[in-house]
Amino acid sequence: MVAFQLKLSTADENGTWEPHSDKPTVVAAFANTPYYGGGMKIAPRAQFDDGKLDVCLLTDIDKFKLFCLFPTVYFGKHLSVPQVNYFQASLFRVETEGPLDIYADGEFVCRTPVEVSVKAKALMAIF
Repeated sequence: MVAFQLKLSTADENGTWEPHSDKPTVVAAFANTPYYGGGMKIAPRAQFDDGKLDVCLLTDIDKFKLFCLFPTVYFGKHLSVPQVNYFQASLFRVETEGPLDIYADGEFVCRTPVEVSVKAKALMAIF
């Protein structure tokens, strides 16, 4: 995997942008449920109705450590690794050095730069 330069900011309740990351990044996953791609618990603290997206960033990491880290994602145990940055917010701004493709659930959505947001309880789900 090749790291890319990512600038990620969140907006507070006053609309002020606060930087969260500007490190070389290997993976940037935004989630509103804990599970991602075939059962990986990429966002173990995520709740689908809380109005927040959980972000899991994997910053520059060597290939061997990445290989060792991979199985821990299935159990949500990757958050203690220093190269994993995990946080929540309702509104994000994502910027990269050059345009990068953004995918949602495997489908192309747009290219960076982009602002990503979520709204609490916007979708009614019946179980």
